[in-house]
Amino acid sequence: MYIHLGNNVMIKSKDVIGIFDLDSTSVSKRTRNFLKVSEKKKQIESVSLDLPKSFVVCAKERKENKIYLSQLSSLTLQKRSGYIESL
Repeated sequence: MYIHLGNNVMIKSKDVIGIFDLDSTSVSKRTRNFLKVSEKKKQIESVSLDLPKSFVVCAKERKENKIYLSQLSSLTLQKRSGYIESL
């Protein structure tokens, strides 16, 4: 199954580690540091030119993590993933 992140970007749901709200999680120093280090490693990809509302952490087998910044809310992305419906 795939998750549409916006602007024709699709990812495999099995590669998703987590979907996070950018406003609430970036309060933490650890999250800010994680995103800063990921940016230096060029692991972050912005899906849109709009202000991001969420980020999705993905990992493929034997590859580095990839973080996608999306203009869609974390709740919308969670619904698209099917996780919310199964609760």
